Amino acid sequence: MKPLFFWNVFLLFFWWSPLLQGSDFDAERQKMLKEVQIDATETASYIGSSAFSPAVMAAMGKVERHRFVPADLVDQAYLNRPLPIGHGQTISQPYIVALMTDLMKVGAGDNVLEIGTGSGYQAAILAELAGSVYSIEIIEALGKEAENRLQLLGYRNVKTRVGDGYYGWPEAAPFDAIMVTAAASHVPPPLIQQLKPGGRIVIPLGTQFLTQFLMLVEKKQDGSVTTRQLLPVRFVPLTGGH
Repeated sequence: MKPLFFWNVFLLFFWWSPLLQGSDFDAERQKMLKEVQIDATETASYIGSSAFSPAVMAAMGKVERHRFVPADLVDQAYLNRPLPIGHGQTISQPYIVALMTDLMKVGAGDNVLEIGTGSGYQAAILAELAGSVYSIEIIEALGKEAENRLQLLGYRNVKTRVGDGYYGWPEAAPFDAIMVTAAASHVPPPLIQQLKPGGRIVIPLGTQFLTQFLMLVEKKQDGSVTTRQLLPVRFVPLTGGH
């Protein structure tokens, strides 16, 4: 157990060492929020709204993005763009994080599933809004790092696991909302099955080298499913045995 413990401590120090100086990122975070609002206004014709909910924006303003990026990218943490987090993965652009969160319509007490934990930033945003968040990451190193980070930051309502998110988290279902943070060729049937009637799935559909579109999937009370295409996006591909 000792080698694993010390390795976890090393990883946290690697990610957090520049933060121990007590730098104040409030101004940068407020600038980021303004840029997110501008993007929402400019894409209103795609998403059907020129602003995100106050609750979503409050969560974006509270969660410290610089704690979820590698140490050498801390000075770029509040730029409104994606950043690499290792293993060929990225932390999503803040505007996209806000948009996908807003589309889920998450409320207090809701049970939420996220496919693609990454660094844990999106899970932390969801944790500010939902009752419980279940997050799955297929890359073990990222999943373990995110678990440690979220625990250290006090997100007790987030549970993580390493696995293939295509199949969801059956024992924690049903979910009020599901978010997929990687591009798939289709909506995984297990996720539709695990979604409550009245629930929503937000997922990018498309291939890595062709146009991807952010999709809103809604499950009606009678079990029927509708989909709506929103705007073109670019995500890393969903991977797994499927």
